[in-house]
Amino acid sequence: MLLFLDVDGTLLPFGAARPYASYEARFALPEAAADHPLLSRVDPELGGRLTELGCELVWATTWMDDANACLAPWLGLPSLPLVDWPDEDELPAPLHWKTRPLVAWADRRPFVWVDDEITGADRTWVAAHHPAPALLHRVDHRYGLTERDFSVVAQWLRESRATR
Repeated sequence: MLLFLDVDGTLLPFGAARPYASYEARFALPEAAADHPLLSRVDPELGGRLTELGCELVWATTWMDDANACLAPWLGLPSLPLVDWPDEDELPAPLHWKTRPLVAWADRRPFVWVDDEITGADRTWVAAHHPAPALLHRVDHRYGLTERDFSVVAQWLRESRATR
């Protein structure tokens, strides 16, 4: 089972009215991330939580190689595969620009996609064009991945694995 993982708004929260937690007092930032002013907002314990889901983790982010250089060490994750986004000038509205490349990358395999920009149009398109189970789970960008998000994903994974 694949888990496509966005960064901005998913692992890295932004937009809340309250101050963000900072984790750098308890954890040392990786050298490659020292210049990234927002990385300390990412809870390093999310890496273990994501690993516990038992999925093949894949970066689905515009961070590209920086996700492995900065985020993976911070989260205690190995270097992960990343989706290489095609250069497309015209995108089919109202789909998110990631939707088609993720379905192509999944190549008929079941997947979970966590992102803060998923819409009903993306869910409808994936249901019509992807033959395997897929969960497109929208995360609130103000808070990033929360306990509630992990519960939704874990429940879907349990049900999906039980029916296979």
